[in-house]
Amino acid sequence: MHILITADTLGGVWNYTRELVTGLHARGHRITLVSFGDIPTAEQAEWITALRNVDFRPTAFRLEWMQDSEADMASAASFLLSLIEEVEPDLLHFSQFYFGNLECDVPRIVVAHSDVVTWWQAVHGKQPPAGQWMTSYRAAVQRAVRGADSIVAPSNWMLDVFQETHGTARRAAVIYNGRTPAWFNPYAAKKNYALSVGRIWDLGKNSVLLSRISAPLPVYLAGNDRDPSGGPDGPLTLDSSSITFKGPQDSKQLQDLYANAAIYIATSQYEPFGLAPLEAAFSRCAIVASDIPSLREIWGDAAIYFRNNDAIHLQETLETLVQNPGRITAGAGRAYRRAMQYYSSSKMVDDYLTLYRKLVPAEVSAA
Repeated sequence: MHILITADTLGGVWNYTRELVTGLHARGHRITLVSFGDIPTAEQAEWITALRNVDFRPTAFRLEWMQDSEADMASAASFLLSLIEEVEPDLLHFSQFYFGNLECDVPRIVVAHSDVVTWWQAVHGKQPPAGQWMTSYRAAVQRAVRGADSIVAPSNWMLDVFQETHGTARRAAVIYNGRTPAWFNPYAAKKNYALSVGRIWDLGKNSVLLSRISAPLPVYLAGNDRDPSGGPDGPLTLDSSSITFKGPQDSKQLQDLYANAAIYIATSQYEPFGLAPLEAAFSRCAIVASDIPSLREIWGDAAIYFRNNDAIHLQETLETLVQNPGRITAGAGRAYRRAMQYYSSSKMVDDYLTLYRKLVPAEVSAA
């Protein structure tokens, strides 16, 4: 099967795409991969060079959630139509809503990794302000719902709120994200610190909550402090003595931080799935998570919860754990076992292949 897959290079979708493409390639499928956002760095794109049947087409078109992106998205759609005519894929797998109704006869899925409107509702408790860009964005998402052969979401919570907001798809599926366990070290000796990963400009990730606590152990925050969508000109800062901001980390640096962290803190107010907590679980960190429906769905009783956006309760939760190290060890074991059982990259790829085979002719899926 030949699958054309789109990705962006600015967040977790790139790691998701790496897992998916690598797994599909290992099963003998041919991939045309198109990236949007920034041109990937050499470190980001290194994995692609080892995959013989992957045709990579990087672009720098802006993403649909960015302000003033309409012209770029229209140009990107034209580029994709030309590319589809050139390479003749059997299936289209889009990580952007805008392309869900491209005028071509190839079956397509659209993955709702996240969404501006449901993000706004979760963070602000109301609808986003009206305006030309929001009108254009909503129209693009609704066209995707109508045009896609299937909408995919990474959690039941995300699928439910997405369809409540944008309409019911003709076919919908939940496919949980996955990571490769072997890339993470669950056996390293733990050190006395907690780790969190998040873009500090993203209120959905809510990393700013960490600056409102007096943590009972050192807390490291890794992530980007610059808003790529056109926010403040300079980097954002957190005024707190409770946390150490580590800045952006490459994959090896993150793996080391996870391996040595005793606790991972997931502060999100909006999290359709969340790859960082999963990476921490594969590293045998205890997961301390905001009590929101999606994280409850993903982690069940394998996480330790604090009230959403409640700094006092987060601090109390950490203090209780520090006073009882056995709870940290037990929580880490539960998180690791749940990740291994449900959220491997191999399971994710199998689930996508099951969906693909429902959408393409039998003779193509059997090839």
